[in-house]
Amino acid sequence: MQRVQKLTPCLWFDDQAEEAAKFYCTLFDHSKITATTHYGKAGQEFHGRPVGSVMTVSFELDGQPFTGLNGGPVFTFSEAISFQVNCQTQDEVDHFWGALSAHPENEQCGWLKDKFGLSWQIVPVAMMDMLKDPDTTKSQRAMQAMMSMKKLDIATLQRAFAGES
Repeated sequence: MQRVQKLTPCLWFDDQAEEAAKFYCTLFDHSKITATTHYGKAGQEFHGRPVGSVMTVSFELDGQPFTGLNGGPVFTFSEAISFQVNCQTQDEVDHFWGALSAHPENEQCGWLKDKFGLSWQIVPVAMMDMLKDPDTTKSQRAMQAMMSMKKLDIATLQRAFAGES
């Protein structure tokens, strides 16, 4: 018997679940679409969806399972939920930021919204280490620097952490 993942985030889209899954799979290593289901007559009758249109897309991003659901325009994403991408290098930060950022007016402190309205946090692991440092003077300098940024810059955070101008 195949083990079923206990927790799988389900993302409600109007009708872009397949497009979003394909897009996200191009950004993350070890990613793939694992299954697609389609609406039948019941979907048309109860949800107004065309027979044969995509209902759900199961996919993995870096091994983490997700489900995308084409449920209609009733619900939309909000900043109350975001996905955190932990980045080892500035190149990784730049890669994910460049690919996902679609609403510059909503960017702050490493948070962005993609073209589907989903919120992401693009987080350098080094920043998290700085913020956890027991020397609160250093960690607060890094926090203050972070608060003034949109896309996080590791070198600038490290200089602030060290007390360099």
